[in-house]
Amino acid sequence: MRRLIVAITGASGTCYGVRALEMLREMGGFETHLVISPAGLRTAAEEGIGYDADQIKALADVCHSHKDIGASIASGSFKSDGMLVAPCSVKTLSGIAHCYSNDLITRAADVCLKERRRVVLMVRETPLHAGHIALMDQATRSGAIIMPPVPGFYTQPKTIDDLINQTVGRALDLFDIDHPSVRRWKKGEAS
Repeated sequence: MRRLIVAITGASGTCYGVRALEMLREMGGFETHLVISPAGLRTAAEEGIGYDADQIKALADVCHSHKDIGASIASGSFKSDGMLVAPCSVKTLSGIAHCYSNDLITRAADVCLKERRRVVLMVRETPLHAGHIALMDQATRSGAIIMPPVPGFYTQPKTIDDLINQTVGRALDLFDIDHPSVRRWKKGEAS
């Protein structure tokens, strides 16, 4: 059983974290650990993603309080494939970039980085100023992968769900998780 930590922060795009949990559940063979910030819960409600707080939490195998810095995922001895922060607010990016572990999201990310595990940050902010870019640079230098949820259009998406599925599937690719909904580029055609 592979383990993946999924965090949902207060940036717009909570659908990405929710869809990641759904995809991992669909595939089977994954134990998911969710941390969702209070701002993430509020944003999910504002965005009308179709899930209330309890339904989002139920998508994960284990749901941790964002305040519980003593949770299993706060320790390097907790084995996982890494952590997906989807979406990642600039506040969370800043905490991760500066090793400022003031909640479980930033602590779990810091632990994954020190253990040389994958940390993928779906940073959701635009436009960017120099401070945002510097934070992304610092997080990258510490080992994180910055993956803004920028859609690719070679797949000729027809719906918002098509865009979300492809973007989340590509984020899961970074953990060597191959979801069947991802459309792969083939020379001369999208498939």
